[in-house]
Amino acid sequence: MATPTNVLTTEQLESVKRSYFNVLGFFLQQENIESRFLRCLIKWSIQLQLTTSDLTNINLDFDKLAFQEPREKIESLYHLVYMIYLDNVVEDIELEVATLYAERLGYAPEVVSELFKSIATASFDQDKPRDLKKEIEDFMKIQQSFK
Repeated sequence: MATPTNVLTTEQLESVKRSYFNVLGFFLQQENIESRFLRCLIKWSIQLQLTTSDLTNINLDFDKLAFQEPREKIESLYHLVYMIYLDNVVEDIELEVATLYAERLGYAPEVVSELFKSIATASFDQDKPRDLKKEIEDFMKIQQSFK
């Protein structure tokens, strides 16, 4: 995936950044945050090209930054996948961070694990661009039908 500024509209990128801050808030609420998780979160912030104006726009106060239940959980999963693919490399730690957050969203660990595994192992040399958002929605519908 290329840099976020040339893949998404400004509005879409802002939405991904809001999701990023929610993921960050989730981890900052933990009693302890492992350095490997922090490295992943810092990497994503760099890849998202966060600026001081991004921090100002959301009135970021790290003391008050906290997880907030998103209205669109499927969209939050899509944003996680987007962040994982920012550098075209799927790292285990990224999958672990995304899985922990997705579990916080209420998804069963095994469902999330299967979703991320299916996305991570998909072929990159497809003839047409992937519609990851649709893939996620379809996958979650299939998983819901097994309940």
